[in-house]
Amino acid sequence: QVQLVESGGGLMQAGGSLRLSCAASGRTFTNYARAWFRQAPGKEREFVAAINWSGDSTYYADSVKGRFTISRDNAKNTVYLQMNSLKPEDTAVYYCAARTAIATKHALYNYWGQGTQVTVSS
Repeated sequence: QVQLVESGGGLMQAGGSLRLSCAASGRTFTNYARAWFRQAPGKEREFVAAINWSGDSTYYADSVKGRFTISRDNAKNTVYLQMNSLKPEDTAVYYCAARTAIATKHALYNYWGQGTQVTVSS
């Protein structure tokens, strides 16, 4: 079975850093684009960052540019999200996703993890 499992979430003070990981199993996602989305209570799931299969093309939401970095290790079938200078508005459940080509719309992704909670206190 195909599984994407996020980890690394938790509670952090504003200005701190967290590194999220998403490990895949059940199939190899080497040739798939990978992305991170987040969803806060009462809000729609929003795009955070995406990376193409080779890692030479990335996209970021304006709200996280300069603070978050997406990367991948295809040998480990894993994608990462380094989150620096965290703000309270970053508080959300963070989900990793995969599809055959890079995109920023959540509806276009067909593989999803279960999510990991990130809470940033002021």
